[in-house]
Amino acid sequence: MKLLVSAVCDEAAAEEDGKITLKGVFHDLYAPGFPAKQDQMVLVLVLEWSREDHGRYDFKADLMGPDGNPTLSVQGQSEVEARPADRPPARTQVVMPMEDVIFPIPGEYVFQVQAKGRKFRGPTLYLIETEDAGEAVEA
Repeated sequence: MKLLVSAVCDEAAAEEDGKITLKGVFHDLYAPGFPAKQDQMVLVLVLEWSREDHGRYDFKADLMGPDGNPTLSVQGQSEVEARPADRPPARTQVVMPMEDVIFPIPGEYVFQVQAKGRKFRGPTLYLIETEDAGEAVEA
């Protein structure tokens, strides 16, 4: 199994043809103070399953803070179908809108994705404290 895509963005949509449209992918957020709040963001993940995988699988994404503690967790399940060798492996597309995400302290936040007992490093966000409120983008 592989983590093919991982991103945090402003908007995302899974299309009928299997594509995912992403808008406003970001890696840094600026805040005038902490704890900081991001009103809206979307977590996008694409998991590619191994050929022998089929059935129902749980997955989880924990947003790990700079102190190593999880600040947010999202969970889901995927029904993975068996695929013949002449077709691409099964994939799970996750488009997870999140609201009012709290970042307790500045620093590096990393989504840690878990599925089938394996851990993958997902997207990283850097939360930066800014003194100039005029330049601040709400985090």
